[in-house]
Amino acid sequence: MARLRRTSSVLETARQRLAGLKSITPAPDFGAALTVAGFEAAITDVNGELSSYNQNTAALDDQQNRLETKEATLNDLNKRMLSAAEAHFGPDSSEYEAVGGTRLSERKRPTPKAPGGGTPPPTP
Repeated sequence: MARLRRTSSVLETARQRLAGLKSITPAPDFGAALTVAGFEAAITDVNGELSSYNQNTAALDDQQNRLETKEATLNDLNKRMLSAAEAHFGPDSSEYEAVGGTRLSERKRPTPKAPGGGTPPPTP
């Protein structure tokens, strides 16, 4: 499942505000700490971080897909190796048990169910 890409309402608001500030003639002077150029640089910085984040998220999604594919392949190989050990050594061999199988002689036998559903009626 793909991760959600981020958007930023703060960034969109800042872009709109910057467009409004740029439309004012003459350019407003809010002091040395609040300049249009500084505001634009901060917007560019946040936009770069957001783009980088979304690219990394896409790359991580791609890596996760590759990992899941390889895990599925390995899971199939696990099953095939166990089956091959069973076919080669037999289902009741210690070699089959060594590779993760349950020996035939160690499996629980199913017990027959009692007639009527299994639970006895309550006694008065």
